[in-house]
Amino acid sequence: MDGLAGRQLDGIGELTATASAAGIEVWLRGGWAMDFHLGEVTRPHVDVDWYCWRADADRLAGLMTGRGWRIDPRMPVDVQLDLLRADVEMSVAYLARDATGQVVVGAGPWAGTTLPDGMLAGPPGRIGPLTVPMISVAAQIEFKEMFPVWMPGRPRRAKDAADLSRLRAAGAAERHFGTG
Repeated sequence: MDGLAGRQLDGIGELTATASAAGIEVWLRGGWAMDFHLGEVTRPHVDVDWYCWRADADRLAGLMTGRGWRIDPRMPVDVQLDLLRADVEMSVAYLARDATGQVVVGAGPWAGTTLPDGMLAGPPGRIGPLTVPMISVAAQIEFKEMFPVWMPGRPRRAKDAADLSRLRAAGAAERHFGTG
């Protein structure tokens, strides 16, 4: 694949392989996670969104900067790791666990906020030969549904509504044909 999407896919493969080789868990999220669930690129993406454990973020940053990525100075790394290379941006949000073991937001203004049960238990996604760990489809849907509720000043974006339709349609097809 050519263009920005091809460079983003290359970055997805690079971050996945680098993290895996170092024993760092990462999960794709956002629009690219939807595409990897569906098995195809469905629309242009501005960036690539990830999760990793907060405890692994500094090591991941070091590994990726050693591979030519640079840290975006516009986002404090104690809140989120934003990596840039040419026109590709990858944003890595942090996860942690609370005292009960529940997965929570790991940093920033929502640190400690509970995340959906089973979010990290989704199957890997695939586009062509590239297979990546990603958050569960149920969590993807919950995030896209709740975005305007959690952030009332930011109404649902058209791309989120379209993503919800695609994810729901794919879920209905999987339940009907037993492919999920």
